[in-house]
Amino acid sequence: MAITLTEKAADRARAYLAKQEKVEGLRLGVRNTGCSGYMYVVQLAERIDPDDQIFESKGVKVVVSAKNLPYLDGMEVDYAKSGLNEGFRFNNPNVKDACGCGESFSV
Repeated sequence: MAITLTEKAADRARAYLAKQEKVEGLRLGVRNTGCSGYMYVVQLAERIDPDDQIFESKGVKVVVSAKNLPYLDGMEVDYAKSGLNEGFRFNNPNVKDACGCGESFSV
């Protein structure tokens, strides 16, 4: 499978990455937190590690560590604005449950 970006997410990522120096792409991952278990992490990929998987989506390099790939494989990343809030949204087929506030999930 793969990790893909919608056009809105790719536009936002390209604009942000263009302002950075020495960046390989966008790094996606998860960390243990919250009431449901995991939270998404979006960072700059300053380097590619040997265990990283690289996905190219709409001109954006998406980097995921092998450790995080089982939680994210098949995910589509979108970007949305709602009122004063904006950010990436994650459509992840691996999610079995999410907390009420939407900040954490379980697989």
